[in-house]
Amino acid sequence: MPYSFRLTATIPASPQDIYETWLDSLGHSEMTGGEATMSDELGAEVSAWDGYISGRNLELIPGERIVQSWRTEEFDDEHEDSIVTIVLTEVDDGTLLTLEHSNVPDEQRSYEEGGWQSNYFEPMVAYFESRQPQAAAPRRQAPRPKARRASPKTAAKPPATGARKTKRRVPAAPKRAAPRTKTASRTSKGKGKAGGKAAAASRARARPRIRRSSRRGRK
Repeated sequence: MPYSFRLTATIPASPQDIYETWLDSLGHSEMTGGEATMSDELGAEVSAWDGYISGRNLELIPGERIVQSWRTEEFDDEHEDSIVTIVLTEVDDGTLLTLEHSNVPDEQRSYEEGGWQSNYFEPMVAYFESRQPQAAAPRRQAPRPKARRASPKTAAKPPATGARKTKRRVPAAPKRAAPRTKTASRTSKGKGKAGGKAAAASRARARPRIRRSSRRGRK
């Protein structure tokens, strides 16, 4: 007797991304790891896991709901197709995927007991996590060098410049020549001239005057 069960999983992607990936042949293949042929057309035939699963699209609501008929290679001719209903609900961590698998043959319990988790939910989580952009690591700022405290000796010095300053030498003031003093010879020379004239005058006065006799008296 067929039975039904329900499973849930949180997938780190938006409902629309999951909807489009599930119904895309390449996306479904990369998501599960097995070759798939999918379509977003209502009534189109689909397959997954290298043909192990086959079915048809029964109901499609973009970003919300996917209903497909599923039949595995383990189904006998007497078994009707099972029905897979996927409901996508947006949550804080991504999308809550609610899967209801109905009309499953009673002897095929592996789908509920880990088949969906290992073949779909876990690979889907890894697939969508790998597609998320990596958050850039915050740039660490280089520590600022600590300012060195100048010692009293170095603090008094002016900052060095490109050219080395040389001590400017101030030229010494020229020596002023001492004023010449009047020599005694110059003074005495002047006095000698005046004294010489006075002496000559006195000598002339002292000389006796010789009166010349006139020639007329001699005759």
